[in-house]
Amino acid sequence: MVIFDIDYIHGDSLVVNHQTKLDADTITYPFSKLRQQYPNAESIEVEVFIDQAVYRFKQGNNKYLVDAQTGQQLSPLNEVSAIRAAQHYYSGKGGVAKVEIIQENPPFELSRRALPAWRVNFDDFGNPSIYVSAQTGKLVSKRHEFWRIFDLMFSLHVMDYEDEDPSNQLLFWFTLFSILASIFGGVLSYFVIFKNRAKNTTNIAHLAKEITGEAK
Repeated sequence: MVIFDIDYIHGDSLVVNHQTKLDADTITYPFSKLRQQYPNAESIEVEVFIDQAVYRFKQGNNKYLVDAQTGQQLSPLNEVSAIRAAQHYYSGKGGVAKVEIIQENPPFELSRRALPAWRVNFDDFGNPSIYVSAQTGKLVSKRHEFWRIFDLMFSLHVMDYEDEDPSNQLLFWFTLFSILASIFGGVLSYFVIFKNRAKNTTNIAHLAKEITGEAK
């Protein structure tokens, strides 16, 4: 668990931190029309998706991605758009090996809150996977084999194989048992070592007296 740098385990080296500036001239779809089309929209943001200006917002329980030039709804992303997004985020040079949409029962390495999401696997060192939100187009996770091994070892370390929470009952009782075992071991060591030593010293003293008495 300590061989690799934690930032590498987190997969920070797998992605590029794009700092694309938003060009206000590219926003040609009026905000007023967006409000008319999505009257219950909340948390509206103007951002950049790959190389284009977009609106991101929530309406009800769903999240939306809308082209800020044409007003076209881009979400949910199709496979082609998901691959473009993953390649945009990915820092490596490997080709796309597998693509799948995950709508339920996510793997252990992906939070359920990120669903629905596209998983794009790349044919590269460590078998990296880039997860892209199907609703917003945002990068929601990045994983590779070393993270998966680390996660397995961490779950064994904290003795919680589902939530990986160090504050679990199994670890508590195991720790309590270990403390009690240490205390009882210390008490037994005292009786075995010190008491026996004192007893042996007394026996030797008596034996010495007996020998001395016989000599007289």
